[in-house]
Amino acid sequence: MADSCSPIRTAFAGMIAMAIVMGIGRFVYTPILPYMVDSIPLSESHAGLIAAANFFGYLVGSVVSSSELIRGNRRIWTLWMLGLSVLTTGAMSMTLSIPNYLLLRFAGGLCSAFVMVFCSAMVLDRLTLAGRPNLSHVHFAGVGSGIALSAVIVAGMGAMSVGWAGQWLVAALAGIVGLVAVFVLLQPVGGETPLPTTNADSKIDRRMIPLSLSYGLFGFGYVITATFISTLVRQTPSMAPMEPFIWLAVGLAAIPSVALWVWVGHLFGNPASMALACLVEAVGIAATVLSDSGVAVLIGGALLGGTFMGITALGMMTARQLAVSGTRGDPRRMLGLIVAAFGIGQMIGPAYGGYIANLTGSFTVPSLTAVAALVIAAGLALLVKDDKINT
Repeated sequence: MADSCSPIRTAFAGMIAMAIVMGIGRFVYTPILPYMVDSIPLSESHAGLIAAANFFGYLVGSVVSSSELIRGNRRIWTLWMLGLSVLTTGAMSMTLSIPNYLLLRFAGGLCSAFVMVFCSAMVLDRLTLAGRPNLSHVHFAGVGSGIALSAVIVAGMGAMSVGWAGQWLVAALAGIVGLVAVFVLLQPVGGETPLPTTNADSKIDRRMIPLSLSYGLFGFGYVITATFISTLVRQTPSMAPMEPFIWLAVGLAAIPSVALWVWVGHLFGNPASMALACLVEAVGIAATVLSDSGVAVLIGGALLGGTFMGITALGMMTARQLAVSGTRGDPRRMLGLIVAAFGIGQMIGPAYGGYIANLTGSFTVPSLTAVAALVIAAGLALLVKDDKINT
């Protein structure tokens, strides 16, 4: 493979793309949210609905991106959706309207799903063809890198008394820089065919049922804390000093997490490793609400960051392994199915979490509901018979 399309360049292009569309475009909302709640102001219910709109867009995008309606080159789709993601991020600074927030976050979620499906499929395929599938963890590390970057941006802007609108703009500027880097690094590959059509008559492995259900419950389980953890910390006096560090801890823990859980998957199989990661994440989420200690919430945030991308990667890799002949090598159908289940779970999570927090005055009940969902997700993952499904 030519140097311009080397597997290392491809992996880093994927990492930057994930950082833009997921770490910034999707998750910068979490550390900015407390500033918006205080300044606009937003209620927890409104905050949850805005987050749910993003995840509804993710759900719609996952369904559309895996359908026969979408044709063309995966690289071109990736670049266009990255650009649109950056635009929606910047536009969040230009309005005070709840309906506008809902529309912008919906569009941003749509972009997230397209890039997750198209870019991940393209990068993983290129790495496999190059004989370097082990570099997949570099691609997925982009989410944690983007989260850490978003934490630094928001904390830095907050320290300089820059408000929530300026924070959205700076995040968008970071996205523009990343988009240019992806354009340069992710070069076209000669002979790379356009997106193939999926075969609607091809059989889906029955193990996709428990895998998809598990993935959906995982989406619900992780997202409540991932959406509201910064707000929770700000509202708890004993934890408030940890606010600048909690989202950074989530991001830093997420960076090596995919490599760690892929290694665990090689040892025990992906389904069992996914179950273990769900249980570890459940412990972390419980720690954020069952203790008023800043150290406990920091550890809980690190456990969340150290598992959610690992579970994401293990689920996607398992789905690709379960893809049967008839999809002609295009993993979009299987990836789209589990991403849709994931999208449903993470769409319900923040709306439920914000509503219950408004009713009860705390995030304890929604967080413990998330813990229960993760425990069930672990059990369902174990129903995916291994048959040596690993990377």
